[in-house]
Amino acid sequence: MSAKSDRYYFENLLAAAGCSCEAARHLVACLSDYRAGDLKAMLDAMHEYEHAGDQKKHEMSSSLARAFVTPLDREDLALLSQNIDDVTDSIEEVLQLFYMYGIKNVPEDAVIFARKISECCELMTEMLGEFANFKKPEKLHGLVVDINHMEEECDSLFIESTAMLGERCSDPLEIISWREIYKKMEQCADACEHVGDCVETVVMKNS
Repeated sequence: MSAKSDRYYFENLLAAAGCSCEAARHLVACLSDYRAGDLKAMLDAMHEYEHAGDQKKHEMSSSLARAFVTPLDREDLALLSQNIDDVTDSIEEVLQLFYMYGIKNVPEDAVIFARKISECCELMTEMLGEFANFKKPEKLHGLVVDINHMEEECDSLFIESTAMLGERCSDPLEIISWREIYKKMEQCADACEHVGDCVETVVMKNS
């Protein structure tokens, strides 16, 4: 574990990841019991999680600007903070697409996709909970691998779901809308993987 004075940075990253998890859980809840008429309220609730994540990023930036010594390179901490924020932003953008495209019904594969994103976020949060022990990286490495595997599952789900659109949808505009939604959902998993890759790079630099 790092020195007591360094804990803030690890706790901030973990709290930011917690915002991603809350956003992902909200997405699952919204799609599992989807009501198009409630979309505005869903978006307002989602924005609260995104705003909380932004706050954590701003707090990190302010602390890095004031600090004389940091437990890791400032650039690495700033990049991790930004990458985690990108996860939360991407999840909010999924729900924004539902609103923009006026989606009326949600197929089961979209609900499954949302659950996979939530699992990615949970793994990311578990990894960041272990991040302070970067000098003993065995568990960290295993969690990075788990995130990579989950991202691969999301890639496969993206391909399968997109391939089925021609059979499920007769309206070309609906096909385009869902293609964009699935693409954005896949980007959520990519964003989680980027956090894992960043953690692994930091571990290698400091080992």
